[in-house]
Amino acid sequence: MPVFTRFSESPGPGDVPSEAVSETRRAETEGEERDPGAEGHRDTGDAGSERTSASAPGAEPTSEPESVPLPEPEPEHASASKPASEPEPGPEPAPAPTAESEPEPAPEPEPAPAAGDQAADAVPVTPAPAEAGPPPTRRSRLAALTGLTNLRTRHPNASRVLSWITTTLAAVLVLGALLLPNTLPGVQPRSFTKIPAEAIIGAVVVLGLPRRPRQVAAVLYGLGLTALTAVNLLDMGFNEYLGRGFNAALDWDLLPDAQAYVEDTLGGSVAMAAAVGAVVLVLLLAVVMVLATLRLSELLVRHRPWAARGALIAGTAWITCSALGLTLFGGPIASERAAGALRVHAQRTVESLRDEAAFVKQSKADSFGNTPPDQLLPDLRGKDVIFTFIESYGRSAVEDPVMAPGVGRTLDTSTKALEKAGFAARSGWLTSATYGGSSWLGHSTTMSGLWIDNQRRYRTVTAGEHLTLTKAFQKTGAWDTVGVMPGVQKGWPEEKWYGLDKLYDAYDLGYRGPKFSWSTMPDQYALEAFQRQVHGRKRDKPLMSFVILTSSHQPWAPIPKMVGWDELGDGSVFDAVQKAGNKASDIITDTTRSRQEYGKSIQYSVTSLTQWLERYGTEDTVLVFLGDHQPIARVSGNRASRDVPVSIVAKDPKVLDKVADWNWTEGLEPDRDAPVWKMDSFRDRFLKAFGSTPRPSKG
Repeated sequence: MPVFTRFSESPGPGDVPSEAVSETRRAETEGEERDPGAEGHRDTGDAGSERTSASAPGAEPTSEPESVPLPEPEPEHASASKPASEPEPGPEPAPAPTAESEPEPAPEPEPAPAAGDQAADAVPVTPAPAEAGPPPTRRSRLAALTGLTNLRTRHPNASRVLSWITTTLAAVLVLGALLLPNTLPGVQPRSFTKIPAEAIIGAVVVLGLPRRPRQVAAVLYGLGLTALTAVNLLDMGFNEYLGRGFNAALDWDLLPDAQAYVEDTLGGSVAMAAAVGAVVLVLLLAVVMVLATLRLSELLVRHRPWAARGALIAGTAWITCSALGLTLFGGPIASERAAGALRVHAQRTVESLRDEAAFVKQSKADSFGNTPPDQLLPDLRGKDVIFTFIESYGRSAVEDPVMAPGVGRTLDTSTKALEKAGFAARSGWLTSATYGGSSWLGHSTTMSGLWIDNQRRYRTVTAGEHLTLTKAFQKTGAWDTVGVMPGVQKGWPEEKWYGLDKLYDAYDLGYRGPKFSWSTMPDQYALEAFQRQVHGRKRDKPLMSFVILTSSHQPWAPIPKMVGWDELGDGSVFDAVQKAGNKASDIITDTTRSRQEYGKSIQYSVTSLTQWLERYGTEDTVLVFLGDHQPIARVSGNRASRDVPVSIVAKDPKVLDKVADWNWTEGLEPDRDAPVWKMDSFRDRFLKAFGSTPRPSKG
């Protein structure tokens, strides 16, 4: 009867743990009864079989036994068995028995059974402890968490392709950040066909650092590229809208104004989404950029010899191209774009801080600071003087081939209508201190006689006592001074600096109609409200008015249309006009339509103002109107001047005689070769022309 035995052995205190678990041995003997003393050994009678003895506790294995296929057991003698694994090493196998003599089974020593052991024919199998491998690395743990190990094992080709794609994207991202221009027109494929010196230097530094400093350097490099990219994007926006680059020392205050503009133009939800999106974009860019630099740094170190050769070759090529002045697609091959951009911004910041200190002293000195009141503006006494700024009314409106035809017809028609009403006009050019936006800088420059081209200067001068042109009228005591500003929708402390007795803002003019994008009300209504509430009332003194018109403010959609002056009422008549107009979202991204609609908005504003003057002007009315700045670069052009038209209109010929030596053009449209002055020179010229005596103050 065939007999099956199974045994298990546990390593003794001196045993070295085996990598394989002892398996159950099964033996079949023909015609023999089970021998109780043969427990723990196996005997086969077939030729070529082997005898294997279990190692005693503490015994060292001598050789690796060969695997011998065993016959399937009889069903009635089957016992639970463990799946076969690698055979446990044991002593050298005994010689195979010959056919003439059957070997006697040799008894093997059996370990003493512990308490609770099972019967000899069903001894439990105790797995040997697994061999301890090397501790997992951070990279292997990360790979296990992300499933990359399974991906590499199951799909090695896909894993290899994914690795190459990721590395390529990281390299493209880093090189793109190093070569990114700071203007939208500069973003062209040829801008990225250069060798950036910063990439070569970064590779050399990474190869020379140990692991921890290398990782820190890679993170800082990635954050630096994030800051560089953000600054370049800000430069693009500022160049597109304000015609100049971003100034890190001055322009952070303009970001809330930009959000307010988006809110007024496209709605609060869009403004909030834009603000949140900008923050998320910067944070996401920082994360992706840091991961990219870390990946590239590790790749360089893993292939250090090749990376070192590549850096040497690239550096040699850069030096050669730089020394020989080699170019490609019209630009130098050797690039230091990133370093140059950071250097420019650093210099700009330092210069701005120095300029601020110098401007504080300059603003305290005034050529008319000590002029007595009776010596200010004596030749305008008894006149109602109105200073009016038309939003974004720039030279491009008069000379650009797209806008000029319509604007030119309007100026010509208005000149003739004013002449018919008894008015005459003279016009010239002023170079504005701002471009594309920040209208208050143009207003304050014109009125103060100081060049105020940034927010820091504006805050400095408005906090002081520098004499403004409007305040000169107030200082005389001969005029009532008012401001009409439909664009002001919150507290405006600058009214004291401007010398205004009363300010009429968006909430004081009684308007009940719809907004027209950023503009709170049409210019025609604002002027009619000014007439009803201020200009048309009887008073003891003449009036000096400071009026800011807003209908020509970007995005020039929808644009109001002229209605009958007697139909204006509370402004509700503009509901239908506003609903029938263009949507701001349809115009703001279309350059051609923006230029066309901008021209129409200037025509509307000029028509509103000149018709008001025809309707309500008197013998004593003197109107000075001008633009505050050019429209944004997308409309006026990337290299447009900063010039704006300025006109003086009056019925009294003596008024225009005072400015005859200015050599301005007759009518409302200045000639191309008409005099061009800086905007900050207008205050002193105006004061002197109308009899004011300079009495300087040193501050």
